[in-house]
Amino acid sequence: MITLQTTIHILFIALLLFAHAAFVFALGYYISSALQWYSYRPWRAIFHFNKPLWHLLLFVLPLTLYFSIAFYEESAVYYLFVLYPFAVLYWRTKLDKPLQFTKRIKRFFLFLFITVLFADMLFFLINLQYQDAVQTPAVILPLLLAFLGSGVYEKILFFGYKQEAKRKLKSMKNLRIIAITASYGKTSIKNFLYHILSAKFNCYKTPRSVNTMVGLVQDINTTLPLDTQIYIAEAGARARGDIEEIAEFLEPDIAIIGQIGAQHIEYFKTLEAVRDTKMELISSPKLSKAFVHKSLNANPNGDERIKIFGQEVKVVEANLEGTKFTIKIGRKNVEFETKLLGSFNAVNLAACVHTALYLGLKIEEIQEAIGTLKSVEHRLQRIDAGGKIILDDSFNGNFEGMKSSYELVKMHNGRKVLVTPGIVESTKDENERLAKIMDGIFDIVIITGSVNADTLDNTIIRAHKIVLSDKSQLETVLAQNTRVGDLILFSNDAPTYM
Repeated sequence: MITLQTTIHILFIALLLFAHAAFVFALGYYISSALQWYSYRPWRAIFHFNKPLWHLLLFVLPLTLYFSIAFYEESAVYYLFVLYPFAVLYWRTKLDKPLQFTKRIKRFFLFLFITVLFADMLFFLINLQYQDAVQTPAVILPLLLAFLGSGVYEKILFFGYKQEAKRKLKSMKNLRIIAITASYGKTSIKNFLYHILSAKFNCYKTPRSVNTMVGLVQDINTTLPLDTQIYIAEAGARARGDIEEIAEFLEPDIAIIGQIGAQHIEYFKTLEAVRDTKMELISSPKLSKAFVHKSLNANPNGDERIKIFGQEVKVVEANLEGTKFTIKIGRKNVEFETKLLGSFNAVNLAACVHTALYLGLKIEEIQEAIGTLKSVEHRLQRIDAGGKIILDDSFNGNFEGMKSSYELVKMHNGRKVLVTPGIVESTKDENERLAKIMDGIFDIVIITGSVNADTLDNTIIRAHKIVLSDKSQLETVLAQNTRVGDLILFSNDAPTYM
């Protein structure tokens, strides 16, 4: 016969294990968020995390308290089990890029559910034997088993997906692949080239900024149409060998290697390492032509497949209405005109012009296509609203591009307002150089995010500065500090975890 004391004991254990499960799932949510932000590379999430205080408060501290409390006063750990999930929930409300519940994340939480359920059932059975005290259930073991189990499963699953994608590419006999890499400008080149080549070919481009092996495999398997003639893909990297892996997988016929710079320098340490990584793209076994920007200082060594570009481009005019530039083709300077804003677009378009000519388009066809190009969303996109000019350049995050947009803003006669986090994943020196340019052009500089806040704040002297730790205040700040006739430039953007 079950006594009242036994019933209470069972209920207490059940409530404890429910709270324990919530604690473990909250820890899993935080860790999964960090891993997803950093492309599921644990070493990046640990050593390149831009908010180390979050790791301290939301991972190290809870686990330290768990082990300390469980050792000295076991019953007090129940309060931690209850409070921590609410802390994570509150933290989530402050994020502008919370965890996306992709199939991979759902599979991880399924593994975590199974391991927590197994652990809790085991502890439930053990604690039924003890009426006087309740042992504290494990936390690390279920998390560790879930990450190891889901990690092995994902590798097996991805291997199958990769083989499937490879078979699909081989089955498309008329397919030509163009792969694009650069420190910056990859997505712009991809979009421009797609627009130009679509006049003659059935083209498909990778969506958004998909540029990793995992993203490319998924895109090929689920979206790439079988009747595609030209597949335009981006190739991104955070470590040596990333581009080479993509080149060996895609086997592109044409490679475009755009400008390189200090972007992501924290991963590569030196510009030479950046250069070498980008040049891995020409290792494609099917390469017929490579257009390589002059910034890579590449030496073709007589290899006719490699063409250096960039030096033949001359910007004639760049203003708030559009850009005119010339490209030397053979012995002739050919003029192009586009509604795109920003002189930096001329070099990106030059890569597209050379590629289109190589694929058989006529100069006149290319000129017409460039003339009808529309601004890419969030890349110097002009919006006129309430008597103010808004330039949305929030996807432009490199020194040359941002500097070029500032020079463009300089032509505006009214007040100039800048909203920026500076250059993310770059050097302090580059941000200081850019801040000096900001100071000479803008009347108001609104600094968003903490990643470069101190550097920008200390370098900008003349302009009125507003430092925002919380981007949710931005709309109110802009309403209070701008007026009709102002030009507002959104230059780069950084999610809250940066």
